[in-house]
Amino acid sequence: MDLFIQYGIAAAIEAIEDSGWKATNELAANRTGIILGSGIGGLKMIEETSVKFHTENNGKVSPFFIPASLINLLAGHVSIQYGFTGPNHAAATACSTGAHAIGDAMRMIQYGNVDVMIAGGAEAPITPVGVAGFIAARALYTKYNSTPEIASRPWDQDRDGFVMGEGAAVVVLEEYEHAIARDAKIYGEIVGYGSTGDAYHITSPHPDGKGAYRAMVEALNDAQINAYHIDYINAHGTSTPIGDVIELLAVQKLFLDANPKILMSSTKSSTGHLLGATGSMELIFSLLAIQDQVAPPTLNLHNCIEEAEIDLVPLEARKTIINYALSNSFGFGGTNASLVVKRI
Repeated sequence: MDLFIQYGIAAAIEAIEDSGWKATNELAANRTGIILGSGIGGLKMIEETSVKFHTENNGKVSPFFIPASLINLLAGHVSIQYGFTGPNHAAATACSTGAHAIGDAMRMIQYGNVDVMIAGGAEAPITPVGVAGFIAARALYTKYNSTPEIASRPWDQDRDGFVMGEGAAVVVLEEYEHAIARDAKIYGEIVGYGSTGDAYHITSPHPDGKGAYRAMVEALNDAQINAYHIDYINAHGTSTPIGDVIELLAVQKLFLDANPKILMSSTKSSTGHLLGATGSMELIFSLLAIQDQVAPPTLNLHNCIEEAEIDLVPLEARKTIINYALSNSFGFGGTNASLVVKRI
């Protein structure tokens, strides 16, 4: 199976074991579902199979090639391994995948279709073709190839593209009373979800940040809170010249007057950009920020851009009070997702 599926299975196992959830009867299995996705899917498997198809295998491929590459097979493997027979879905919305998977899973619980959902994203894009494609799109920062730890620098004047990462992040979502009844370990409550489209460009965000702004507003409305309630924002913040500014201005338009002391940072400065896994990973970072009452830092932010009027938590983590956090994820094709999490 492709590496992204391996990453995703490993993350799902960790999440499910951490949750303590076991579907011990048919009803419990039927009410446990899965939404696990990927922005690209089995790129490594497809690339390597294509090369061998033309050079070594005389036009033959493995009968497992297709199921080893499909995006939805991550959810399929987890479903089979644990016997979860509820909804079995995959999300594929570029860099918003993980956030959309979690938001849509939350909706299924709210609608009463299920009690438990396994949700998140996985990605393994670091292949010759994957890297070459993003370089050709001028999305990657190549100036610091020998020192990648300082290459991801959101909102820094020297930023010029993102650093590619890979991996997986998965959470277990559970209906609140259901979780309380079994004394589950709860990290926080997902209370808001916004999902919008830019309808503007295949790779660039809308120059006015309309889609990002609306996603955040929808998430706040869904949570039934106001802008001043948000204490910390985990930004999409990829370290690109255009995207960083557009997100920053959209955030400041919505939050600056309501809460001038709001904190925002980009954990991609630490992890790189995991594409389809980044939204779920950053939702986890937001939950941990609430649990530990610490805003994670924006590393490598030495010379902040002039447009910044809010605190971007440069260089060092910050102890603070966080009752509500918002996590943003935006992707190619103009796809946007925002999630609000609450301290319990």
